[in-house]
Formats: sequence, structure tokens, C-alpha cells
Amino acid sequence: MDLGQEIETLIRARYPILYLVSSEETRVLDLLSSIAQRRQKKLFDWSCSTGIVPAGISIQVAKHRTAASKDPLVALDHVIDQVEPAIFAFKDFHPFLTKANSAVIRKLREIAQHLKNSHKTIVLVSPVVEIPVELEKEITLLNFPLPSREDLGGLLDRIVSEVRPYTNVRVELDNAGRERLLQAALGLTLNEAENVFAKILVKEERLSGEHVAEVLSEKQQIVRKSGLLEYYSASETFSDVGGLGVLKSWLQKRALAFSDEAKAFGLPAPKGIFLLGVQGCGKSLCAKAVASLWQLPLLRFDMGRMFGSLVGSSEENVRRAVAVAESVAPSILWVDEIDKALSGFQGSGFTDAGTTARVFGTFLTWLSEKTAPVFVVATANDVSQLPPELVRKGRFDELFFVDLPSTKERQEIFAIHLRKRNRNPKDFDLGALASASQNHSGAEIEQAVISGLYDAFSDCCELSTQHILRALESGVPLAATLDEPIGALRSWADGRARNASVPRR
Repeated sequence: MDLGQEIETLIRARYPILYLVSSEETRVLDLLSSIAQRRQKKLFDWSCSTGIVPAGISIQVAKHRTAASKDPLVALDHVIDQVEPAIFAFKDFHPFLTKANSAVIRKLREIAQHLKNSHKTIVLVSPVVEIPVELEKEITLLNFPLPSREDLGGLLDRIVSEVRPYTNVRVELDNAGRERLLQAALGLTLNEAENVFAKILVKEERLSGEHVAEVLSEKQQIVRKSGLLEYYSASETFSDVGGLGVLKSWLQKRALAFSDEAKAFGLPAPKGIFLLGVQGCGKSLCAKAVASLWQLPLLRFDMGRMFGSLVGSSEENVRRAVAVAESVAPSILWVDEIDKALSGFQGSGFTDAGTTARVFGTFLTWLSEKTAPVFVVATANDVSQLPPELVRKGRFDELFFVDLPSTKERQEIFAIHLRKRNRNPKDFDLGALASASQNHSGAEIEQAVISGLYDAFSDCCELSTQHILRALESGVPLAATLDEPIGALRSWADGRARNASVPRR
């Protein structure tokens, strides 16, 4: 049963008060209008600026109607006085459901008993949930979903048909391009999708599957408004990632996992991956690169930002953050260095009254039960700080161990960073550089190239292999000072995690 059928069933069963959580009043009213027509009921809507008016009339007409019913108590009296079967949509009624409005709460509670013996229903429409304890047994809460792919497809088709007569606007949408645009638009409201499609047409004077970035920019606004997640405009690609062939292959095979074809084939949306390994070896870079490969928004989840001073606010921040990630799904949620955020987990009951443990529990529950297509990429450097229940199978699709790069991978990493700085790798002895950089991470190799550039610039000459070799000789790799912890990490990962570079035998 879809939501429309469920709402109609509840209305027929004389449920007195329905609470629809949505910011899309137009879509909600359209649905209620179709239900009212089928059930031969009148439809009224209310807001604090217009009072009760018949649904569908213009705002110019509405401002002259029943001004007294702008008062919520007067409006509720109108509901009682209505004799004919009707549905009353009260928009943004949640401010009147707080403790400061006890008279309104009491009135609603009395009306609920009256409505059970009538053919009238009150539908509260609001983007937030505010249900007082007194009304918990009288109100039925329903989440109004965001537009489906079919809804967005209908909107796109309508826009395309409207602009086709204009010769200065080109529509270059094949089936694949249309699929990419709709995939990117999932998670937007119809109004947001219409705005971004119109923006593309005005700005580019054409519409094609190449405009996915413009659609994702609209999602960026949603994330910024939340204040809990960071939106990353990922420019990195897998061509910027040296080595890690197994991990890259695994991710590339799932590039189309969120499409309709994958769903029809029987494939579930991937849950996520856990990247465990040595610092500076490309874990965070892979999170950014997969966002570019899959053309999905990348959201950075900062555990430290979740912790609030008020009791219960930290857990609520986590719930709000994951709700934002789900609202723009399909998306990628990047939880960077989760081991540092959970470092106090084991002693949480003694150090912070259990706040860290509760935050972790809230996040863990969401990982297990989430149904929205949010792909989680979690990274960690220290396995000793990780609770065992986090890395067990089921939370993530795969646990990868990212080790220090091999000789061949180091050659590839040197070539990548030389190309990024407009140098031809063929002009350098990559073999000598790879041999001299044993036990160096990818980040340390990059710094060696940068240091060599500074030396060459200071010497007023072109960068050479010798400049980079001198930079490598003057530095001490992190692996030399953390030899024992890295060895312990490798021992733990052996048999527990999949190597990101070496295929399984």
C-alpha cells in the first residue's frame, strides 16, 4: 500500500487527526484533493495568514475570507460547525502545539472525540514534528516521502515539452542522459528540481545529461542549511589515486548500483566500506574519488560536531545529520578518522556520563537499519580504538586494509604528482625514486615532490630526480617511528580485512 492509499484508508476509517511531515504543501494538497474528490468530501486548508478557506483558491481571494479563523481556536470551531463531510488541511500548525498553547491542545483533544463520529478529518501538514503528550494517542504520524523517480520524470517531461517550441533552447536528452539527471535529482523536492532544471535552461540554453553537477549543487544548498554536515565538491578522480587496484576495482563494479537496471537485476544498494590503514596512504582520497566516479554528493560527517552541551542533544544531532544525508540520497557519507571520534567510547560512562557511547549507539543503529541509499565510507588509522561491533559484517559491505604502497605503486604515485605539477614523468627516474622511498606513504611522496620543487626553484633550475632524492633523504618516514603500531595493525588486518592492493589468492 502506498502512502496515498494509506491516507485514504485512514480517512475512511475515521481516524480523527493525521500529521503529515513534509515541506511540500502543494504535493500534499494535490493528494488530499484527489482523495476528497473520490470520497465526495470538501477540502479546506488553513494557515495563520489566511484562516480557513476552500482549497485551491488564490491568495488574493483568500485574504478576504473568514479573517477571524486565522485564530487557531476559531478555526477549530469552524471544523466542529462544518456539517458536510470534509477534510481540513492545517498548514504549519506545529507552533500551536507547544506547552504555551494549552488551550489549543485541549481543543484538539476534544475535537478528536467529535471527529470519530463524523465524516470529517483534520490533516496537520508541517516540515517538523511537534506532538504534545496529551495528543499522542489521538494523532497518527505519517512521513510524506520525497518525489519518486517517476514523479521527477513526469516533471522533467513536462519541462521538456514546454521548452521544445523555443528554437534558442536545445534539449539533448537521450535515455542515458535522462537517467543520469533523474538519478542526481533524487532527494530534491519537486519545487527544488523544477528550479534547478529551469536554472540549467536559462544558464546554458540547453539541457543534457552532462548537467549532473548543476543538479548536485542544489543538494549542496540543502546540506549547508543543516549546519551539521559538510558538502565536498570532489574534484579528485581515481586517476589521482596511485595503486589500491583491488579497492578501485570493487568500487568501479558498483558504479551503477543505484540505477533502476541494478534494482531490476536484483542488486541491493551497497551499504558502505570501512577503510583501515596507515596514515597518508589514500583512504580519504578514495572517498573523494568515489564521489566523482559515481557522480553522487559527498557529505563529510564530523563526529566532533555532533557533541552538544545539553543532555540528549548529541544523539539528536546524529539523527538530524543522518536525516539530511537520507534527504539528499543517493549520496556518500564520509566519516573520516572515526577512531579518533570514538577514542573515549570504552570509558564513556566515567568520562562523559555515557554521551560518547550513546552517540555511537545511535550511529550504529542507523548503520544496521538504514534503507535509504546512503553509501558510508568510514576511515580509521588505529584499530585499538575501534569497538568490535563497528567492524563486524553487516554494518559495511567490506573492510579494506590500506597498507604502505609497494614499489610499483610508489612509481605510480610519483608519476601522478609529477603530472599534477606539469612535469613529464618520463623525464625522471621513477625506479630510483621508488627505491629511495621505501616505507613512505603517498602523502610523504607528495611532500617530497613539493620539497624538491622548492629546492629547484631556489636553485633557479628545472626540477630533477636529484632534487626529489635529496628531499627523500632528508626526511624520516612516519613508518620508521611507528614501526610497532603499524606491525600490530598489519597483524590485526591479516585474515580480518581485505587488502586494498593485493588480490585474494
